[in-house]
Amino acid sequence: MSEPDLVGASVDSPNSSDGVHRQAAILDRHLPEGYSADPEVSLATEPVEVAVEPVLAPSSASQDHFESPAASATELGASSNDNGQNGSSDATPTLETLESSLKLQGGDIHRDMFKIKARASSLRRSNTFSHHPSPHLGPTDELTHSEQLEPGGFRRQHLLRRARQRRQSGLIVANTFVDFLDLYGSFAGEALEDTDEDEDESAVIEGPEEAIEDDEQRPLLVRPKADRRKSSRRRGREGDASTVKTFFTLIKAFIGTGILFLPKAFRNGGILFSSLALVSVSLVNCFCFRLLLDCRHKYGGGYGEIGQAIVGPRFRSLILASIAISQLGFVCSGIIFTAENLFSFLDAVTKGAGHFGVPALIGLQFLPLIPLALIRNISKLGPVALVADAFILIGLVYIWYYDIGSLARHGIEPSVKLFNPTDFPLTLGSAIFTFEGIGLILPIQSSMKKPHHFKGLLYFVMFLITAIFTSVGALCYATFGEKTKIQIISNFPQDSPLVNAVQFLYSLAVLAGEPVQLFPAVRILETSIFGERATGKKSAAIKWKKNGLRTLTIAACIGVAVVGASDLDKFVALTGSFACIPLVYMYPAYLHYKGVAESKREKCLDIVTMVVGAVAMVYTTSVIVAQWIQG
Repeated sequence: MSEPDLVGASVDSPNSSDGVHRQAAILDRHLPEGYSADPEVSLATEPVEVAVEPVLAPSSASQDHFESPAASATELGASSNDNGQNGSSDATPTLETLESSLKLQGGDIHRDMFKIKARASSLRRSNTFSHHPSPHLGPTDELTHSEQLEPGGFRRQHLLRRARQRRQSGLIVANTFVDFLDLYGSFAGEALEDTDEDEDESAVIEGPEEAIEDDEQRPLLVRPKADRRKSSRRRGREGDASTVKTFFTLIKAFIGTGILFLPKAFRNGGILFSSLALVSVSLVNCFCFRLLLDCRHKYGGGYGEIGQAIVGPRFRSLILASIAISQLGFVCSGIIFTAENLFSFLDAVTKGAGHFGVPALIGLQFLPLIPLALIRNISKLGPVALVADAFILIGLVYIWYYDIGSLARHGIEPSVKLFNPTDFPLTLGSAIFTFEGIGLILPIQSSMKKPHHFKGLLYFVMFLITAIFTSVGALCYATFGEKTKIQIISNFPQDSPLVNAVQFLYSLAVLAGEPVQLFPAVRILETSIFGERATGKKSAAIKWKKNGLRTLTIAACIGVAVVGASDLDKFVALTGSFACIPLVYMYPAYLHYKGVAESKREKCLDIVTMVVGAVAMVYTTSVIVAQWIQG
């Protein structure tokens, strides 16, 4: 028996009625639909309609036992037995069109699992008398004689005894393969559930512990994240991230490529107005983050799940659509920024000799982005994102170093304005774009060992990044004035090898961050188009359709980037105004108003936040679009 079998718990005998029901409920979540090992189906040459008794899932009490490693084997057995007794055969049988499981690839190998489901789903007569079995004289989790004769039975019995001796260690032992499947959904090291389902939007938006870096204190076999939706049925585990680790994770969540657009945003709004705008946006964001955290405290789950619990499935779809639009906007902005930065780098290195233009450099990004976009496990993009963070840090250090030195020598640029009445809406959109990180608030809180400390830590981080954002924008604008460019590195001396290196690294940083930003958008698109149960693991056609969808998404982003390349600052501001304002301001306030707010004061604040957000979205979006059309 392999080491992963050390996790899990159940004392149900696989031969008992209760045990069969429980195992069938577990297998029903993983086996493909439309196949059965029922004799009537197996003997038929064509698919037949059969009356099937629905398989009832284990009760929540049983699941709670899995959540607690300290639960004893006796408690687990009692919970499982209660579940079997309570959910027997009260459900109405339904007609289903089934065909033999032997027609599946490797059907004979996994035939026994379909037999378990068939026994539980078949119609049986009611019991005419009750039988009280003889009391079990040995420990309750002792394997029976027949179970010990099964392959690996002696090894399981040995591990059970050892686990009983060291119960305080918190380890739980899986009696059977089905118990192991219930806890991990894995077989031979591969996920039996579709990887697309395992990495649903919750993986990035509603709760990815994968986004939190592992450390050496984490066990080799971690228990996956809980999710009540069908697309992610794995059991949850408590967070283990310390406060210090969560602090750095929050810093990484907010300081991304958006900070690179702030110097031009300060030029568009003026140094005083832009500074006040950043502080105001930060304060309103903190308020809206608190509203969403209050909803999470009452209803649990991720952003979309909260919307579904309070309003309904359509609102969840609206939230996910807004997330997809905003993420695609981030990707398009990153593609344009990378192309313009590379253009400036090539122009400086080649001394103005012939090289690719901005549209050609945008198109060339199609080549590295396609293989990165086909990666289905976001954790594999972790090293790429880490490199991007390192490059951004190098760029920020150089910006501070150069700007402070230049201001000390030459003072503030005379063309600096306190307020720019013409282009200030662009500043608001860019500020909202930069602070947009609401999708990672809930998963980061879930990862904490002490989640009740999260609010205070979040406010401190918001204060810190507001200071960082304001310093970068104000210093660059004060140094270069009206000459400030959207690709800020182009303002620095282009004959300096250090500047050229920073410029190139910045380009790589933005390019490396694009697949991570694209990931939640393509997962949402795939789920909405192909459904939650469509998996490339079971169908090569579905897999290639999904690959085609990802390729088309990249191509669409490239096309939009070519169109928006002429005015990147307007494109960034439009993304922030149209896509980010509803996510950050309007949706949390509405959810809090509908599901949490009780006093008139709370409801009034929620209404004011919604109205201000709607007015800001309509006004800034219309102004930006009008300026773009006028050229």
